Formats: sequence, C-alpha cells, structure tokens
Amino acid sequence: MDAAHFVLGAYLGWLWCFARIVVRAPSGRQRLNVLGALDAISHQLLTVSNDSYINALSVCELLAKIAALGLQTPITVVMDNARYQRCRLVLEKAACLGIELLFLPPYSPNPNLIERLWRFVRKECLYSKYYEHFEPFKQAITQCLAETRGQHQAALARLLTLEFQTFESASRDL
Repeated sequence: MDAAHFVLGAYLGWLWCFARIVVRAPSGRQRLNVLGALDAISHQLLTVSNDSYINALSVCELLAKIAALGLQTPITVVMDNARYQRCRLVLEKAACLGIELLFLPPYSPNPNLIERLWRFVRKECLYSKYYEHFEPFKQAITQCLAETRGQHQAALARLLTLEFQTFESASRDL
C-alpha cells in the first residue's frame, strides 16, 4: 500500500535539440491523490482517491475495502513509514479487521511493488503529454488504473514480479 500524488503540470520526456523549445504547461497546483493497495500475486488493485489529501481516514477506508474482499487467507499489508499510516487510528482499524501491517525500513521504497505501478502510470499517462485542464488529467490516470487487469495486464505482469535486486556484502580480501 502506498500513495501517489499526481500533480497537474509538465512531465517532460527526453528532448534533445539545438534550439530552445517552449513547452506548454497548465497553470495551478491541482493534484490527484491516489492511495492504492496492490495484491502481489493477482495484481488486483484497490484505490482510494481524492483531490485534497491522503490521511489516516483514507488509509482506514482502504483497509476496509481490503477486508470487504472476504479473503480466507491472512492479509499482510506492506506500508512505508508515512506518519498517517503509523497512527493509532490506523493500527486499531487494522487490528479490528484482522489485517497485519508490515512497515518497511525508512528510505527503502524499492521493496514495495506498488511503487513500480506508480512509475508505470506516470510513464503511460503523464510523460510527454499535455493536459490543459484537470478533468482530462484525472480521467487519464483513473482510466490507466482501471486497466491494470485489462489493457495493461501483460506489461504489468513483466513489471510487477517478486524479484528484487539484492546486494551481497563485499569481501575485503583483495
């Protein structure tokens, strides 16, 4: 589980040129906040989104959605160390729903699979694309997230693997 904050603005791809190019960008600081939970095996995605802020109530709402799936296996939700995820309200809600919370060490987002999904959404919907208004921006992200088990399923199957790069301790013998 993790949140992504998509800000309406210019997301530039790679551009090499000898002349200066002016890139259009929308004005304002509108953003779409998406709190998502991704099943590591089936790649099922549950989200809570809004235009204001992600807080402990948003996390509790998503935990309730996870519990409503009625899974018969134990549920462990991997989270980072955001303050709103570690508060008493969230811890009590998870305990009440029978959900185990596993917090990643600080500054280690790589083991969280949903970070790869957020990167994919940015690449598909935002990089090198111009949205003049917030509604088409929001619709593009929402549509991309809705297609995680449809149009984007094959690409995400390759991206959302449980293979993580590890580093062996270097030997000091030369």
